[in-house]
Amino acid sequence: MQTVRPVLTAVSIAAALALTATACTTEGEGAGEGATRAGEENLLDRITIPKELADRLKEHGIDLEKWRDGAWRNWDRDQWLREAQDFVNPIIEDLWDPDRMRKAETPPERPVGRGIPDGDGVSDPAPRPVTARPVAAPYRTGAPEAGKVFFDGPEGSMVCSATVVEDPANPGRSNLVWTAGHCVHAGKNGGWYRNIAFVPSYNNAARPTAELDSAPESEIAPHGVWWGDWAKTSGQWIAQGEKNGGRGAPYDFAVIHVTPEKGGSGKSLEETVGSALPVDFDAPGAADLSAVTATGYPAAEPFDGERMFQCPDDPGRLSVASEQPTMYRIGCTMTGGSSGGGWVARGRDGRPALVSNTSIGPVPAGWLAGPRLGAEAKAVFTAVSRKFAGR
Repeated sequence: MQTVRPVLTAVSIAAALALTATACTTEGEGAGEGATRAGEENLLDRITIPKELADRLKEHGIDLEKWRDGAWRNWDRDQWLREAQDFVNPIIEDLWDPDRMRKAETPPERPVGRGIPDGDGVSDPAPRPVTARPVAAPYRTGAPEAGKVFFDGPEGSMVCSATVVEDPANPGRSNLVWTAGHCVHAGKNGGWYRNIAFVPSYNNAARPTAELDSAPESEIAPHGVWWGDWAKTSGQWIAQGEKNGGRGAPYDFAVIHVTPEKGGSGKSLEETVGSALPVDFDAPGAADLSAVTATGYPAAEPFDGERMFQCPDDPGRLSVASEQPTMYRIGCTMTGGSSGGGWVARGRDGRPALVSNTSIGPVPAGWLAGPRLGAEAKAVFTAVSRKFAGR
């Protein structure tokens, strides 16, 4: 299932699905303090830590020299920054090279319980599975807003999907990316993930895995690597989000502000990829919303995370807890790795607009659920937009 945590439990219902784990563990990469990736040491002298981030690290007692030497791999509770204002993500040049990107895989799914009974509460019956279809290459022309998110957590290197979205504070020059909350923050039992980066149109030519070793970097990351210099998710996800539960899933969304790893030409992300989607925070309920298309890079079996897929379907409703908002649900066979990927529908002005993102799904895969974006999502989005207004 998608790259998200397992499915939620509705009221008294035991969470039935394994969340679509967004993490993908790099082979040989442990969570211990001394874990070291081969060939990575030569990157450590190229780490860039802006003064603002450096000051925040110091406030938390984190030694900058040790951070440069790989202390970011320390996931001890007191070193895992958690609060909204604590996000830090210094650029480490060339950390996400094509080889490391390929090795980032979603961990095995973990079923958790009986499942959510069809029709419980305001939930509609489970939709029929919709077979995920490959997106035609090149992605930079067929789905220019879509891409892949890479990040590190205690279990190793992980992956999600994401979408370039418009920024009202910087029209035509957006550097904002929309994804799932669990793709940037571990929820109630953890903190912010590290080394968060976005690669638009990853594997642009849709090459099969066997050919990627010889593929030029210009195909793997045709628009370069964009590092998150700020990220924000909902307070509900930070307080309630569960990897193996589901509480907080209706608030499982996040916005990342990105900057090019190499500095680039001075163009924004939107100018670089040539497009960005508006976000609709007032989309209709499932009964009045049709023709939704979910896009992502599914990485769990039978997929491998290297190619982009889509599922079109008419959404139904899924209630995971009586006191939390009802989610959208569509039929889809995408698996872990697709979490955070955008759900696009035609807006009131006739243009495509982002109305949700992949959050959870069952094992075996058959459907996906995503939050309905309302006031909380708009507040998260607006805060990031305003922080970088005019920049």
